Amino acid sequence: MEFFGVLSDNYCCGQNMNPPDARALARKNDDAAAREKLIALRLALLRVHKTLLDMERREYERIHGKVTVGELFRLVIDHQQFGWLHNISEFVVRLDETLAGEAPVTADDVRTAFSLARKMFAPTESGDAFQKKYFDAIQMDPAVVIDHAELARLFNNEPPDVSSS
Repeated sequence: MEFFGVLSDNYCCGQNMNPPDARALARKNDDAAAREKLIALRLALLRVHKTLLDMERREYERIHGKVTVGELFRLVIDHQQFGWLHNISEFVVRLDETLAGEAPVTADDVRTAFSLARKMFAPTESGDAFQKKYFDAIQMDPAVVIDHAELARLFNNEPPDVSSS
């Protein structure tokens, strides 16, 4: 089962960030440990996304003034400042699709998801656009550091994907 296609830098999806409880959608042939690992990754990504969204909102409001929830929703969808967060939304949607799909969740799904997440959430000044913005966010906001540390803990609990080396 292919877990992910290429993540787009400008694609936004995932308006419904809270699908039905993924545990309730467990399939008979699921690897229960694999399902739990994907759920843990999903929750960690949602925390990072919320923290980054809050950070971007504060920065936007500092310059443009307070925004309502409706205005924020429009900004998240359409404004360039928030565009880099779409990658996280798409990642979470892919996890949701895997967890809710008809195919059983497997250890391969976990390896693929964690491999992609490790690459995506590697903060660096010389990486892709997302990695650079993520690097800057870690420098700016202690809450992002805390959420990144949780991601790193999850990553460290999973063996690295040696096939991609």
